[in-house]
Amino acid sequence: MPKELLKMEGITKVYPNGFMANKDVTLAVNAGEIHALIGENGAGKTTLMKILFGHENCQEGRILINGAETKISNPLDAIAKGIGMVHQHFMLVPNLSVADNIMLGMEPGQGQVYDSKKAVQMVQEAADKYQLSVDPSALIRDLSVGYKQKVELLKALIRGARVLILDEPTAVLTPQETRELFVQLKLLREQGYGIIFISHKLEEVIELCDRCTVLRHGRVTGRGEIKDLNAVALSRMMVERDVILEIKKEQVQPKETIFHVDKLNYVNDIGKRVLNDVTFGVRAGEVVGIAGVEGNGQTELSEIISGLLARTDGKIILNGTETTGKSIKQIRQLGLAHISEDRMKYGIAPNLSVWDNIASIYLENKKFKKGLFLNTRELNKFVDNCIQEFEIACTGSSSSVRFLSGGNIQKVIIAREFCSGANFILANQPTRGIDVGTTDLIRRLLVRYTREKNYGSLLISSDLNEVMEVSDRLLVMHRGRFAAQFTDLKKLTTDELGEYMLGLKSMTPEEMGDLF
Repeated sequence: MPKELLKMEGITKVYPNGFMANKDVTLAVNAGEIHALIGENGAGKTTLMKILFGHENCQEGRILINGAETKISNPLDAIAKGIGMVHQHFMLVPNLSVADNIMLGMEPGQGQVYDSKKAVQMVQEAADKYQLSVDPSALIRDLSVGYKQKVELLKALIRGARVLILDEPTAVLTPQETRELFVQLKLLREQGYGIIFISHKLEEVIELCDRCTVLRHGRVTGRGEIKDLNAVALSRMMVERDVILEIKKEQVQPKETIFHVDKLNYVNDIGKRVLNDVTFGVRAGEVVGIAGVEGNGQTELSEIISGLLARTDGKIILNGTETTGKSIKQIRQLGLAHISEDRMKYGIAPNLSVWDNIASIYLENKKFKKGLFLNTRELNKFVDNCIQEFEIACTGSSSSVRFLSGGNIQKVIIAREFCSGANFILANQPTRGIDVGTTDLIRRLLVRYTREKNYGSLLISSDLNEVMEVSDRLLVMHRGRFAAQFTDLKKLTTDELGEYMLGLKSMTPEEMGDLF
């Protein structure tokens, strides 16, 4: 009988506004087990882990560690009791070394004098013990995403964690990096660690995990041995319906070029060239995908296109007009719809309502004007239609956006942008951290609007299945320039794509062909 490392029993959490995030949830994790915690956005996974890691308290229930009941008052208390968490967004200081980051808060030395050599030694010993190959002296800002993942893992282990919480750990990793992470997690499992694996990628859950607990609307709707389940059964437990994970679309018939980037360059504030003579185009009726390991220029490209960041030089032409010197509003008026990778920072106003967030870009639209005044009746009808068409789960247009799940917040953004009348969609990580049901809906909407309305769409995504399923043409970015172009995606494998993303392979300009 395996030893039970952790048990969360009968957990109920109700927020002051009356929202019940968890209701009578029980989760048990054994030593030597990788346990999947899955569910839609808003299902209660994040709240449950916040309770376990000491960020939140609960009204009912208890936590047992090694069979003994305990209370966890804050994250430091959780760490002291053997619980470690690797967050989806890394908690690392870019300008410090690997050793400095790992030892932060437990610095070796005498008095206030930091012993950097001892820190390096301690980190190297821990890296050797857990077979996590890291360079203690390397600066975090110079490391790949996969490398940073190792640092976060080592940071938790060196603090004595026996239960590890991994929140979407493969969201930004290549297939090769994901396989390497899985090898490391399996080694930890063999050493008796308990791992809680939170992921929306069901194929990874099936490959890696031993058991699963499924949440829906804050309650446990299923649990079992992974060997007895498949992706269809898991998705049904999550969303109460079968999710078809393959997108069927008509053959692309691209028309005129509506978006064109010519020799775009960007040098950041520390003098690093992030974009290097980037040139490509997007035609009406096609989805162009961009894949790449995070940190290779995709974010900067997206922000320059949308007007959030000033370019160093180069041209961007949208519907025949050059965008240099134009404001974000003026670029949008040229025909841009923008789905930002940071939906909470750039996509919504969290303290405002669903109505405010959808209607915000339509207040000057002549369609919703009655003379000098706003035609609120028509705008109300429009917002209600958006809520219905895009399946936004809320009590009404007056609902505060901040109380919606991540998936429904993204639907608010998608509804506002897709219905704006723009003919060029810039979608940067549109389904990151989104549940399988909403992901399926967003991908299908992107293809449908591109085909039916002859939009041009640029999809930037770290989800390789997404860019390969949705795109008609796929570009690979590496070190600020394009390393490959694929036009026949049916023949492309994720392994081959990963090799170009990591820089192990690169096409010549002749092999890539025309990027327009």
